[in-house]
Amino acid sequence: MSDETANEPTAEKDEARHAMKMAKKKTAREKIMATKTDEKGLIIVHTGKGKGKSTAGFGMIFRHIAHGMPCAVVQFIKGAMQTGERDLIEKHFGDLCQFYTLGEGFTWETQDRARDVAMAEKAWEKAKELIRDERNSMVLLDEINIALRYDYIDIAEVIRFLREEKPHMTHVVLTGRNAKEDLIEIADLATEMELVKHPFRSGIKAQKGVEF
Repeated sequence: MSDETANEPTAEKDEARHAMKMAKKKTAREKIMATKTDEKGLIIVHTGKGKGKSTAGFGMIFRHIAHGMPCAVVQFIKGAMQTGERDLIEKHFGDLCQFYTLGEGFTWETQDRARDVAMAEKAWEKAKELIRDERNSMVLLDEINIALRYDYIDIAEVIRFLREEKPHMTHVVLTGRNAKEDLIEIADLATEMELVKHPFRSGIKAQKGVEF
């Protein structure tokens, strides 16, 4: 008897056990999913020291675009930096996604607190306008957590607005390191990107198509 023939019953039993296990998981999953019937606009926070916060936010924006759903982006910090996502959206999807870059670069580049505060407040006013417009299904506030961390914008005002004025079905995504605890508390979805390894620590600079 060949090894293949000898192992055949065991292989069949393993396959049957696997099929039974997956069937049970499928039934349990379907029961759970049947209870999830509500829909609402989510407050989504992407924070942490690891890469991927803005990337995750723009992934959701591109999903909206792919579904033909109007959306908007307000960038609070990265104004001085040319980015692929901004170029692509403005060139090809401006009819679906409004894009506003109202920062002037990272805070250590401007070195002018009064100017940074003024630009952050201007960005926040535009953000509120876009969120209030119920035609926008999602509004991404890219790097707003940086502006909140340095108290360029009043966190209490942001919390109040999101609780009291955000339309029920509008999703708001807030990115950036060091998200305030008050913001995380009201979020429906909060993800912390954990830094495990980063090429910058090995002397590798930010690269087109990866960081911007």
